[in-house]
Amino acid sequence: MNAQFPWLTVLTVLPLVAALLIPLLPDRDGKTVRWYALAIALVEFALSATVFWQHYDGQSAQIQMVETVAWLPQIGLNWSLAVDGLAVPLILLTGLVNTVAIFAAWQVKQKPRLFYFLMLALYSAQVGVFAAQDLILFFLIWELELVPVYLLISIWGGPKRQYAATKFILYTAVGSVFILLAGLAMAFYGGDVTLNMAALGLKDYPLALELFAYAGFLLAFGVKLPIFPLHTWLPDAHGEASAPVSMVLAGVLLKMGGYGLIRFNLQMLPDAHIYFAPVLIALGVVNIVYGALTAFAQENLKRRLAYSSISHMGFVLLGIGALNSVGLNGAMLQMLSHGLIAAVLFFLAGVTYDRTHTLAMEKMSGIAQSMPKTFALFTAGSMASLALPGMSGFVSELTVFLGLTSSDAYSTTFKVGVIFLAAVGLIITPVYLLSMVRRVFTGQQGGDMFDKLLLDINPRETFIALSLLLPILAVGMYPKLATQTYDVTTTAIATQVHAALPAIAQHHLPLYAQLTQSAPMLPTEATVAVNRL
Repeated sequence: MNAQFPWLTVLTVLPLVAALLIPLLPDRDGKTVRWYALAIALVEFALSATVFWQHYDGQSAQIQMVETVAWLPQIGLNWSLAVDGLAVPLILLTGLVNTVAIFAAWQVKQKPRLFYFLMLALYSAQVGVFAAQDLILFFLIWELELVPVYLLISIWGGPKRQYAATKFILYTAVGSVFILLAGLAMAFYGGDVTLNMAALGLKDYPLALELFAYAGFLLAFGVKLPIFPLHTWLPDAHGEASAPVSMVLAGVLLKMGGYGLIRFNLQMLPDAHIYFAPVLIALGVVNIVYGALTAFAQENLKRRLAYSSISHMGFVLLGIGALNSVGLNGAMLQMLSHGLIAAVLFFLAGVTYDRTHTLAMEKMSGIAQSMPKTFALFTAGSMASLALPGMSGFVSELTVFLGLTSSDAYSTTFKVGVIFLAAVGLIITPVYLLSMVRRVFTGQQGGDMFDKLLLDINPRETFIALSLLLPILAVGMYPKLATQTYDVTTTAIATQVHAALPAIAQHHLPLYAQLTQSAPMLPTEATVAVNRL
């Protein structure tokens, strides 16, 4: 493949351009459209993997495959795309989750042209968010991504779909405004006005401006992650969205929040991050414990999984706040792991709903008798979610804990307190997940609610579940499959932050450990920690 060819532009616009052709397809029953959408998603995913295999260098921390074209020079807007170790694994995750989500939407009968158009447009927007290198371009794509999700929930959702969709758009759109405010404050500081994200990260900002911008980005990305108390849109959205939309929402869209925190808050504003890092850790602990406790109280299957997502994304905050490369490595691994695990669980929740026509767990009991294959796959996904050794959830959460315990930034008292509280969430997690499996699949089958013999998972659905479960097992057994794509980048970012730590830490004892000199992170620290698992 030609290295000078604008591959990132092709990857970003291909699904959208293909979606624009859907109205021209001759199709009466939706079958042609669904095969067309699946083919486009497969081509996009295969092309992404091939392009990155040939042109992305995992041993370089620099942005690569840079493409810049003046788009609206009057306002300084450029079509600027590039990738590094943060973007590549998340684009590949986007490809896998969106492809299987489109395959999972095989039974859509209502307005199939519009449904697959929105799914492909959403696919393009997700790739664009991870590849964008211009601040305004990033903001525009971030905003455009909200529209397909809103429509997908409001048209194909459950009984309260309008409420859930409106709540989603209000929370995320208002939060997005802070990206623009904080970004423009950074862009216009100093004599050189620039919207290039790499150049913004090189500016020397006064601390007050850094703290202001950091707070703005934290609010914006905190809604998406989501961080307590900005999370309340998520259970409603998951509870009403169809299974394919929930797969994309949990598998990719939440990861955009984590990506934004690392790209903007951590990489661009390292001094402010040191001040805010303990806050992130505290919020992460709240997410873990609150999400687990609230999940245990849910009677709706998808709402329980939604609160489980809130809990698991708390580990991403812990890793980002650890102030070392091991923790940051764990945060990235947790995003990838949870993207796969959440996608398969929401898909299997959709499979059970298609048979039982209910999400109330008390009405589903005993369906393992008729659906043993579904029971086995759902149990495997739940085991991955509760961090069973040998699966990706275990290695990602363990890496986050290793990062926090090995961090020389915090006092021992602070670290012990955080680990103890986070452990409470870890203890609750298997309780609510295993009780969910027990209540849905075991016991006496739910009476007259549905036919005595339910149809078990079919070959197409089995293939979709295995397409997500096998990578979960692969990463759990050999984490380097994932970490080698971003380890150099996370180490470089952590080293940059760590260099600024001693001067700031001396003024915040006893929360921080007493550091008298800058001790750069060893380049192999994260790699060694993960390879020992």
